[in-house]
Amino acid sequence: MSDEREKFSQRLTQAMQQSGYEPRPAVLFRLFNAKYRGRSVSFQTTSRWLGGRGIPAQDKLQVLADLFGIEPHALRFGLPHRSRVAEPRTPWPAGTGSRERHVIETFLALPPKRRELVAELVKALSEG
Repeated sequence: MSDEREKFSQRLTQAMQQSGYEPRPAVLFRLFNAKYRGRSVSFQTTSRWLGGRGIPAQDKLQVLADLFGIEPHALRFGLPHRSRVAEPRTPWPAGTGSRERHVIETFLALPPKRRELVAELVKALSEG
C-alpha cells in the first residue's frame, strides 16, 4: 500500500467520523451511491478507498468531498499548513444513525413542493 493512498484513507476516515458516520465500507457504499449520478461503485471499491488501496477519480472525489463537507483538494492531498476559516459543521445528535442522516439529507435535497408534502405526511403520521 502506498503512502499516498494510506494518507488519503486516513483523511477519508476522519471526514466520515467528523460528519457523524462510521468509517465502514458498507456505510460509504450506501452514501456514495445515493449521491453519485454516474455508474455506481462496488462495495470493494469503497473498501479499497477506506483500506488505503485506492484513490477515487476526480468526479468521485468531488462527490465524497460534498458528502462530508470538505474541500476536494483537502480530501485528496491534505490541508496546507495554514488553514482557512470555515463554518463549523453541526454534529448530529447522539444516537442518530447513518440511515436517519441519509433520510434527512435526502429530504433536504427535495424541491420545496415535495418537502411540503413530506412534512404533511410526517405530521399526519405523528398525530395518529
